[in-house]
Amino acid sequence: MSSGTDIPSDDENTRIGWTEAAADPAYRDAVLELLGALAYGELSAFERLAEDARDAPDLTAKAEIAAHAAAEFGHFAVLRGRLAELDADVTEAMRPFAAPLDEFHRRTAPSSWLESLVKAFVGDAIATDFYREIARRLDDDTRGLVLATLGDTGHAEFAADRICAAIEEDPRQAGRLALWGRRLMGEALSQAQRVVADHDALAAVLAGGAGTAEGLDLAELGRLFARITEAHARRMQRLGLQP
Repeated sequence: MSSGTDIPSDDENTRIGWTEAAADPAYRDAVLELLGALAYGELSAFERLAEDARDAPDLTAKAEIAAHAAAEFGHFAVLRGRLAELDADVTEAMRPFAAPLDEFHRRTAPSSWLESLVKAFVGDAIATDFYREIARRLDDDTRGLVLATLGDTGHAEFAADRICAAIEEDPRQAGRLALWGRRLMGEALSQAQRVVADHDALAAVLAGGAGTAEGLDLAELGRLFARITEAHARRMQRLGLQP
């Protein structure tokens, strides 16, 4: 996963631990939803990277991507372990998110190995940015866990290097990949908005219902998505593509 947006710092007065925050049943439900969403995202990332490793054009790339896939599965295992600590079954926690995320990946299925790299570099990063924004509004313990599982596995740098090299070798690739990046942006933002709309407990956290941080009004929600969009534009520019 790639680096995230420049997220404003939290108010020190809002920081509390899991035990205190989880006294609110709605907050506990929100965290279980979030961990379920992240767990399925990491499991899906593992599967997609394993496929990319299989289709890699050379042994160096195959070995590199396989290592990244293993790191994603490691993140999944951490989330599975935390859910078990909370007496939650990982399969049940993931279930509400499986079909929507599978549908997102179906709609954004790359047609080439290079497109799969662009999806990994800019597409996955949009989801990462969104969940980092949610993490700002969590208790200290859960925030730390979420940020750790969203950490870069090294795949973002690998993907960026390969994409830039491919464009340098054949500049005609740039236009097609720029269009692909714009499509990924639209689909990923729609997916993030659906997560909020379809899961009341998570929406309540963003609205400040758990009391762990100041909530979002409509204006701030707009700024949240603006930050994600700006970060996407910077990633596209790094690749030499117009966002």
